[in-house]
Amino acid sequence: MATRKPKSLGPELTRFLKKYPGTETMELLIPDMHGILRGKRIRKPDFKKVCEEGLYFCAGATMLTVLGETVSGMPYTESDGDPDLPAALVPGSIAPVPWAKKPTGQALFRLFYDNGDNFFGDPRSILENALQPFHERGLRIVMATELEFYLLQDVSRRPTPHAPTVPGMSRPQPGAQVFHPDDLWEIEAFINEVYEYCDAQNIPADAAISEYAQGQFEINLRHIDDPVLACDHALLLKRVIKASARKHGMVACFMAKPFADTSGSGLHIHMSMYEKAGKNFFVEGKGQNPEAPFSKKLQHAVGGLLQLMPESTALFAPNINSYRRLRADMFAPVEPNWGFNHRVVAVRIPESDNKNLRFEHRVAGADANPFLVTAAILAGVDYGLKNKIQPPAMIEQGTRVSPKQKIPNRWDDALDKFARSRVLPEYLGAEYFKTFLVNRRAECTQFHNEVSLLDYEWYLRAV
Repeated sequence: MATRKPKSLGPELTRFLKKYPGTETMELLIPDMHGILRGKRIRKPDFKKVCEEGLYFCAGATMLTVLGETVSGMPYTESDGDPDLPAALVPGSIAPVPWAKKPTGQALFRLFYDNGDNFFGDPRSILENALQPFHERGLRIVMATELEFYLLQDVSRRPTPHAPTVPGMSRPQPGAQVFHPDDLWEIEAFINEVYEYCDAQNIPADAAISEYAQGQFEINLRHIDDPVLACDHALLLKRVIKASARKHGMVACFMAKPFADTSGSGLHIHMSMYEKAGKNFFVEGKGQNPEAPFSKKLQHAVGGLLQLMPESTALFAPNINSYRRLRADMFAPVEPNWGFNHRVVAVRIPESDNKNLRFEHRVAGADANPFLVTAAILAGVDYGLKNKIQPPAMIEQGTRVSPKQKIPNRWDDALDKFARSRVLPEYLGAEYFKTFLVNRRAECTQFHNEVSLLDYEWYLRAV
């Protein structure tokens, strides 16, 4: 069978080595099902060949569990010989690794079948498939991600939030202190280094804020008109944050809910759409500022998002820990609802003018794969537009919300709803839909079979 001839990145490599001539090693990276970067390192003698001709890589690496283990009953495992497939570097992804002790480069790559078709298990291909209906409509999608995370330190072998201290004292400052600028001064060296690393890797990092818990922060990315690249940026930003935290003696934690009684960490997606002439697809009329109830197009998009939300939750909340975040008392969305300028709803319409009218999808946790989250969001939007789905009444601005738990908050329930979906296979691909379900059910079963410390604390003496 013919092997796909990748686009040669020889000129890109030449420019990179001219700027970073001492580079002797390059990391080649691909996201797996969970957004975890897998890959390998190559040495300088192989740079030219890989950049111009591509490489072969283990296809099953994109479908491992979070523990990096294979799952019985899935393709591209020991059952079919764990085969390699052709791979090619992603244009524009060659960059330095500024935190490495010796000059090192990195590049993203993607997988293909021998006939040149996209590999079904590559998250990049999943998102590209979900984008197709919008390309056919002539729509340009602009999006950005917001990532929340904790900085943790080791206190008596127990992860503890990196708490701010009273100036001149070692006394911790109590309280969440959300949006407090002094909390950013506490980690000034870390933040500055994150921005330096992002600049070196062309990651468009934007605002940083202190979030609603000690040691919790958020770094935003700027809006761009390439959803695939935006998801690359989200994964690479996580990598940068983790690397910088490690250098400063901390660990950057992107678990959805690392602590039971403080706020969880989300992955918020802001998305707008534009017609070929540059007009915002969601805007009707000529007024400068859009007003509720907004256009039919925006309503239908939101209607589809909300209708598919319960069956899509397995993608937004992919791990057992993800469901500890979905609690109504913790600012996390638990009901398919929407509203204008309201931070408790699942889909928020932020303040904006006509040019920038967009929605913010707030359900996914920081542990989710941005490629799959974005694909699920696009599925909801397209489904709503095609079927003209009318959303429920908006939550009015300033209204106190007492939501009912309609988004599944248990992993088994979410997987059951995902399994019954008749819509998502069309956008994810039937084979990937089935594979994702097998993978997540296997890990869910493995977790439930474990005997945890909590089992002993609750039951050892009492029963």
